[in-house]
Amino acid sequence: MQEKGADLSPKGAADDSVAAGKDVHASAPGVAAPESQRAHLDRRLMHGIAWSGGVKYLTQFLSWASALIVARLLTPSDYGLVAMATVYLGFVTLVSEFGVGAAVVTLRDLTEEQLEQLNSFSLLLGLASFAVSLVAAYPLAWFFRAPLLPPVVMTMSVAFILTAFKAVPGSILERDLRFKEVSVIDGARAIVLAVSTVGFALAGFRYWTLVLGGILSSLVSLFLILRLCRKGFRFPRYASLRNALTFSRHILGSRLSWYIYSNSDFAVAGRMLGAVPLGNYTMAWTLANIPLQSVSNLISSVTPGFFSAVQKDRAELRRYLLNLTEGLSLVTFPLTTGLALVAHDFVLAILGTKWLPIVPPLQLLAIYASVRAITPLLSPILNVTGEARFNMRSGIVSAILFPIAFLIGSRWGTVGIAAAWMVAHPIPILFVYRRTFQKLDLTVGEYCNSLRAAFTGIVTMSAVVLSMKAVLSSYSLPPAAALALQVAVGGLAYVGSIFLLHRSRFQALYNRIKSTRSTA
Repeated sequence: MQEKGADLSPKGAADDSVAAGKDVHASAPGVAAPESQRAHLDRRLMHGIAWSGGVKYLTQFLSWASALIVARLLTPSDYGLVAMATVYLGFVTLVSEFGVGAAVVTLRDLTEEQLEQLNSFSLLLGLASFAVSLVAAYPLAWFFRAPLLPPVVMTMSVAFILTAFKAVPGSILERDLRFKEVSVIDGARAIVLAVSTVGFALAGFRYWTLVLGGILSSLVSLFLILRLCRKGFRFPRYASLRNALTFSRHILGSRLSWYIYSNSDFAVAGRMLGAVPLGNYTMAWTLANIPLQSVSNLISSVTPGFFSAVQKDRAELRRYLLNLTEGLSLVTFPLTTGLALVAHDFVLAILGTKWLPIVPPLQLLAIYASVRAITPLLSPILNVTGEARFNMRSGIVSAILFPIAFLIGSRWGTVGIAAAWMVAHPIPILFVYRRTFQKLDLTVGEYCNSLRAAFTGIVTMSAVVLSMKAVLSSYSLPPAAALALQVAVGGLAYVGSIFLLHRSRFQALYNRIKSTRSTA
């Protein structure tokens, strides 16, 4: 179950302008931060990305390897059963957290007393969510027609309590830009998850492999966070927390809406198509999102603190958005597009013939993953510029639109559900882009220019890989060999086109990194 400062005066008092989503923090658009402050923040950003990236990439190979091993040992029905539980439990997880973490990171002048009250509030919500899930387990089994589901739901619900204990301490680490410690914790959690799931799968635990591995890794994460940062408990008082809870309510509304529309495809697949198609769709979704998890999650784990630190400076927010968007597109676009191009050989070589039904939905989901790789930067920017309520309203629209699209798409099976993403998602995201551009005084041309290099690269790469596939069709190569050739040729074509046509961008990026290091 998986997904931030502001000046409030007086402390702990209600601020109606913030509650209304008004922009009370911004300085005049275009006013630049002092050069020394900019260099300091850039250095912290680079160090944060370096630590987060270093740890993530050290553990990414282990995570991928374990996922593929487990996929060979388990069946689609095992994944489908756990996916049914996750659809519900992930939703309740967001309620139990109530946006408390986002409030701690964004509202930087919360007092120690208020933090302790939020810590107690988080724990109460976690316990309540655990109790509700125990009651809901059997109705969920009836809804999904899955008699094995109740014990899975009950066991996975323990995560609510674990999450409640670490919500405030973990967010304090993020707010204070302690990315070295946060990265180590994330790395330890990933290693425990990978090793334990492989062990449980080899021992024949079937679907319990996915359940117990998640619980064990969450326990390790909680232990390490509390070793670094602990907060006491104090009875929560609404008068003291009114401002934080108003902000949290908007964040919660956005996250609940996001969860509804981003997981309604799993719910529709489980209800309308059954456990095996749901398992196939879940695997296709997981593979399509691997490039995003390895890159976008790295950026999203670092940027909220930095957006918070420069929330009064629109010029700096604009600069960060354009630079990060360009960086994300250069890395993720070739990964997602490349996966779509080689999906058939990839599945045959890595997963085996039993997973061939995932190829068509995987191709569609991988193509659209390019869009979803860059859009997560928009929401945190709107949050720190006083637009949390707009994010919430946009999410509500999506929560209504997407389930309808997935329900219609289910008439064509998992392919139809995957295609529904490409039809429904652009509608609300265009309004989010429009509001973001307004808040930052950013033009469409400036934003598209940040994507130009990556787009040129993937067009060239696609042409080369498709030509290679046509040539290879005349030969009877093993899937692994065909996959290796396509990956090698496609990668060279992408890097070559970027280097030849956009060398100045690489030089500018190198100069920025060099300048950042020279100020250290």
